Amino acid sequence: MRILVLSHETDVASVVPALGLLPHTVVMRPKDLRVIVDEEERDVVLVDARSELAEARSFCRSLAATCDQPIIPVLTEGGLIALSPDWRVADLLLTTTGPAEVEARLRMVMARLQEAEDGVDDGIITLGDLVIDENTYVARLKGRSLDLAYKEFELLKFLCQHAGRVFSRAQLLQEVWGYDFFGGTRTVDVHVRRLRAKLGSEYESLITTVRNVGYKAVAPSTSRKSESSVDTTSREG
Repeated sequence: MRILVLSHETDVASVVPALGLLPHTVVMRPKDLRVIVDEEERDVVLVDARSELAEARSFCRSLAATCDQPIIPVLTEGGLIALSPDWRVADLLLTTTGPAEVEARLRMVMARLQEAEDGVDDGIITLGDLVIDENTYVARLKGRSLDLAYKEFELLKFLCQHAGRVFSRAQLLQEVWGYDFFGGTRTVDVHVRRLRAKLGSEYESLITTVRNVGYKAVAPSTSRKSESSVDTTSREG
């Protein structure tokens, strides 16, 4: 396995000591997004995230938008509290993780990637040009990664999982935000508007408003038909 480690350190042993005990090809490079363009030979990318967690999160998110390989941050145990799905990473490693666990995690990440490429992984949701990866929390539109907040991703994922089915705002609040959320249904409208803005004018109709009911996700060909049915649907929200 070819592993690219992005860090300001020069010795992999200072980042993941166990990695040097495994039979993989490891390349150390500076933690710079431009490295991804230069270093094409890699199966997985490890990111040194042991300090400056806000910067590490931002770096991983930016990296996910340009890198097709799985991204794994290396954290200290104290850094785990900052890790969330919006980092857009495939897994995590602690700097103290032993070689057996490092190997197991790398194998599992590569297995999930292979399943996705073979079309077996049910964590991939496709609706027209929109592809949603539940495993990495990345949504891509025509290959372009969308910069979505966590709840925006969850809302888009839920609607696309049930494409064609209409959900009321109250139902969406329960399914996406949970029963313990005390905000009003306008929260749904705000998130839908943000999603449409990020989908862009060409694809905003993937989320259709059904008057007096709620919202549904529709495939591109269906969305154009929905727009013409002005007596039942609209895109206002």
